[in-house]
Amino acid sequence: MDDGAVTLRPVRESDLGLLEALTNDPETVGEHQWFGWHDPGYIRRLWRDNGMLTTDNGMLVPTLDERPLGLVSWHRTRTGPHTYCWNIGMVLLPEARGHGLGAQAQRELVRYLFAHTQFNRVEASTEVGNRAGQRSLEKAGFTREGVLRGFDFRDGEWRDHILYSVIRSDLPS
Repeated sequence: MDDGAVTLRPVRESDLGLLEALTNDPETVGEHQWFGWHDPGYIRRLWRDNGMLTTDNGMLVPTLDERPLGLVSWHRTRTGPHTYCWNIGMVLLPEARGHGLGAQAQRELVRYLFAHTQFNRVEASTEVGNRAGQRSLEKAGFTREGVLRGFDFRDGEWRDHILYSVIRSDLPS
């Protein structure tokens, strides 16, 4: 992969096969994102119902020179009685991993969310054993906050996660 800039774009109908693989194919998804088989029509229903963009959540496709790299997503999470933050996630194609493209995609998603919403915080977590995911979040400007014990269940066991965040004041002026 070259050293161009990663950009984000809305999901296109032609991306649906790729997104299905990134959410339901263990070889494409990778070790830390495989949670078992699930509803094969989920992606196409999301596309049909709302184009994968709502006020509470969404998906975009990170690209490099118009080549899709994977997907980034976000959903609204309550932080208090009247406040929320964004929680983001990312899955890259196997060939896009290990080149710093994930950090660029995460950084672009943070910029997008802060530019178009009033939320003050974006958070993400990754498994304790996912060193590449941790490096990517740190390179994207996220701050490590702590360990979430027994946070999710994957491959027959409960997994700890590391929580990261970025808030508006963390961004350069």
